Amino acid sequence: MASGPEQNLPPTDRSEAAVGRPESLADLLGGRRGAVDATLPPVAFAAGWVLGGQSLWAGIGAAVVAGTAVAGWRLRRGDRPRSVLIGLLAVCVAALIALRTGRAEDFFLLQLLSNAASALAWMVSIAVRWPLLGVVVGVALGQRSRWRRDPALLRAYGRGSWVWAASYVVRVAVFLPLYLAGQVLALTVARVALSWPLVATALAVSWVVVRRSLPAGHPGLRHPVDRAAEVATAPEK
Repeated sequence: MASGPEQNLPPTDRSEAAVGRPESLADLLGGRRGAVDATLPPVAFAAGWVLGGQSLWAGIGAAVVAGTAVAGWRLRRGDRPRSVLIGLLAVCVAALIALRTGRAEDFFLLQLLSNAASALAWMVSIAVRWPLLGVVVGVALGQRSRWRRDPALLRAYGRGSWVWAASYVVRVAVFLPLYLAGQVLALTVARVALSWPLVATALAVSWVVVRRSLPAGHPGLRHPVDRAAEVATAPEK
């Protein structure tokens, strides 16, 4: 979901409000570059497939070239090699699936399955009280699992995670009928339309949900409140 969290943390004795404009989830997680880059290989695939007279090889060749170019560009600008290679591997796997079946729409099968799995993972994470939004933000802020000891943050991240689960459900609901109908160009348009625009919407809405779920006076995402520790260290009266 993110291309690299920002790691310049403010001093821990200041709240978000004290250091200026409160950070949003987009500030913490990034997202636009990765989401935009991920749409280039599918667009190249569709372009190659159409211009090549619906040639599967032309589409796959264009997608692999585009994926390789994106990987090289991301490495040059300092992205983590592992995340870059995972993105390129996803393009290659999608291409192999399409070659194996001989159906152009199967280039999008991996994307469909990954979104279905993501929707399930986000919902399960909420059910077991390890909401993935909290996990991701906690890693970005170097908090590990401290946020789980703050009941208010745990509840807020759970509510915000439902927004992300819904975004993956939307993708599956759009992709599945197009895939079953073999609509390659429509799948490409949906892939682009449901990449960064949907990620941006999920970031904005989940941020609002998280902020509104926190009680007044809460110090913010960077400062989990460990109620148990406060009670244990409180002086006896």
